[in-house]
Amino acid sequence: MNVFRLVILLIFTVQLQAQTCDYSITGVVRDFHDGSVLANSTLSVNGYDIYALSDFDGRYTLDGLCAGTYVITITHPECEVAEFTVEVQRDLQRDFKLEHHTEELNAVTVQGENLNQGTISGSQEVLKSEVLEQYSNASLGDALREVPGVSSLNTGSTVVKPVINGLHSSRVLIINNGTRMEDQEWGVEHAPNLDINAAENVTVIKGASALRYGGDAVGGVIVTNAPKAPVKDTLYGKTILSGASNGRSVGLTTSLLKAYKSGFYVQGQGTAKYAGDLRAPDYVLSNTGLRERDFSVGFGLNKFTYGFDAYYSFYNSEIGILRASHIGNLSDLIRAINSGAPDYVQDFTYDINAPKQDVSHHLAKLSFYKRFENAGKLNLDYSFQQNNRKEFDIRRGDDSDKPSLDLRLTTHTLSSNFLYDAMAGVKANFGAEVSYQENFPDPNTGIRRLIPDYEMYTAGVYATADIDLSPDWRLDGGIRYDFMQVDAQKYYLNSSWESRGYEEEFGDLVVSRSDSQLLVNPVFDYHNFSGTVGARYRIKPNWDLKFNLSSASRAPNPAELFSDGLHHSAAIIELGDLRLNQEQSYKASVEFTGQIEGLSFGINPYYNHIDDFIIMEPSGLQYTNRGAFPVYQYGQVDARLLGVDLRAAYAFNENFDLQTVFAYVNGQDLERNRPLIDMPAPNINTTLGFQKPEWNNLKLGLRNQSVLKQTRFPDNDFEVTYINDAGEQTTERVEVSRTPEAYSLFHLTSSVDFDVFKQSTLTVGFYVDNILNTAYRDYLNRQRYFADDLGRNFRIQLKLNY
Repeated sequence: MNVFRLVILLIFTVQLQAQTCDYSITGVVRDFHDGSVLANSTLSVNGYDIYALSDFDGRYTLDGLCAGTYVITITHPECEVAEFTVEVQRDLQRDFKLEHHTEELNAVTVQGENLNQGTISGSQEVLKSEVLEQYSNASLGDALREVPGVSSLNTGSTVVKPVINGLHSSRVLIINNGTRMEDQEWGVEHAPNLDINAAENVTVIKGASALRYGGDAVGGVIVTNAPKAPVKDTLYGKTILSGASNGRSVGLTTSLLKAYKSGFYVQGQGTAKYAGDLRAPDYVLSNTGLRERDFSVGFGLNKFTYGFDAYYSFYNSEIGILRASHIGNLSDLIRAINSGAPDYVQDFTYDINAPKQDVSHHLAKLSFYKRFENAGKLNLDYSFQQNNRKEFDIRRGDDSDKPSLDLRLTTHTLSSNFLYDAMAGVKANFGAEVSYQENFPDPNTGIRRLIPDYEMYTAGVYATADIDLSPDWRLDGGIRYDFMQVDAQKYYLNSSWESRGYEEEFGDLVVSRSDSQLLVNPVFDYHNFSGTVGARYRIKPNWDLKFNLSSASRAPNPAELFSDGLHHSAAIIELGDLRLNQEQSYKASVEFTGQIEGLSFGINPYYNHIDDFIIMEPSGLQYTNRGAFPVYQYGQVDARLLGVDLRAAYAFNENFDLQTVFAYVNGQDLERNRPLIDMPAPNINTTLGFQKPEWNNLKLGLRNQSVLKQTRFPDNDFEVTYINDAGEQTTERVEVSRTPEAYSLFHLTSSVDFDVFKQSTLTVGFYVDNILNTAYRDYLNRQRYFADDLGRNFRIQLKLNY
């Protein structure tokens, strides 16, 4: 037996000695999407000292291999590292394909060049992520005011809506982690229902050039995305603790992300904010406290060729509405509007009483993607949203805790997008989207419904593309069609129905009648067409010229059609109009950007003509059993908006720099030849910055915010005859058109970094808003009639990255 074993061992040894290790693997390294060759790719055989570098044509050769199984690692600039298992029994010819991509910006991007956002020819601005974090204890609308051309429509200081080139509300789409927000954005005091701390980056697209998200973006699109997990084993997060003197507020947000090399990840984030009454320079703004509780969770799988994401977020806010804006009688309301002095001022408190709003928003989303070789990437998304808005009016007795408005909006959306990128220099998106929405106002409020029951069905299809004509010229364009049907159940008072002349035009919509009111079932269909075309010309490195033409079509929203009563948290009576048609916008914009050594600049003029532009203007005052309120009516005019956004920055040296942004918009009612209401006043912001990385990354900034007086506004003043406090009949002119004076504010920002623990950084920030405690009022603040805006505010922030 031992002899037999010896013979076998000798034979095996001879075979090993005879084995040759001269096999080779040859081939080409290509891009997965379009098949283009990838030069300078590094190939290595794991566990062996065998390497190769692909040549100009992407070709490579790995020599000196024995028969067996090997793992080959391939790296290339701007590509994900890839590993391939190869079995070698002879000489092989094997092509490898990598995903060639660019890194995503971890910043707030305004109209960035991310092709998946749908445009390359529109305006572009970029805010750093550190600026976004400075607003951790504020809102999305507050942060976006840093951008030229983006202002805000305020209701007090806690409800902030973004305004893009003079347009807001339903004309500005907000996309939260790939899902269009459906959160009753029609109200001027309805702020976006999302937590700014859940966003890793935000893209603001001015105008209607991002057709992937909707054709009704007359003003623009704001896209927020959750952090994207890297494909590697890692664990990281951050915690931000904020405090402010004005309102004696505190805010805490924390996030954590765990990723694995397999592509699986899980992440979570939560925010809590607590604030009491805010303060103007000379008095407390009573009942302006805030409570906010938000969180989001997500998990998914990021593979090279396929993957999925599951995401859920919850947002809840309780916001006090300035008590001085709710007036008990006509004489007090007229006196408050004409004098501007608040008639209700109490000591500071954390209590939030009526009038107030309590809003909660649920968003759940499932996304799947699959990449196809020599074709592109297919995405399938389903989202569910439920928004519950409660508005509380001042009541007496047992109904004091009952909301005056209780709306529950439920939306289901199914969408798909196919990105074609198999041809070098050409990218195209094709997509479709359908949604079903139901609005249910709780009938147990004891108050006539401002917004009725309705069901809304929408469907849309689109196609976009961008093409590289040459290294200097790039074109993009797209078309979109949307269908929308609104099926409502609406009660009208007989007197209101007749006074508006509805019987002749809409009498066939009446379902039932009674002595005091009637039930109407309007079913309206809208067909909307949108399109965009543009180009970018690279004059030379760092010098770009962009042109864009776009058209957007927006159907009237249910509030514009059906509003009929007191909007409690806005403290106004709103009257819709069943006759409203859809808007059609035609916008042209040009952007010129350049850089000369330390100077960089951007010039972005635009012209926007809107047929059947829907406006809401004051028309009088009315006394109800809830108090006295201004009356606002919806109507339509042909309008023109033209303006320019400017920015410039100059670096004096590595430590000092100066940045300036300026925005101007001119809105005109073409039918009545007068200015449009609610257009932002011209404004300029200038910041002098200092940074010293050697001093623990010290950063200092002194900013001046100057807003000019808005001199272009329609004359909506009116006269009211009423019985005054002395019991006498009197007539007085109500100055609702009066615009505030110009103002100039100074703000201080500062931060410094400290290395703590292991591989962790603590950033300490100190900020002062309105350093000089200047008393001012802003034209786009709906509560400017009743009180001054915010006074001085000291803020401190502790941020721990780990």
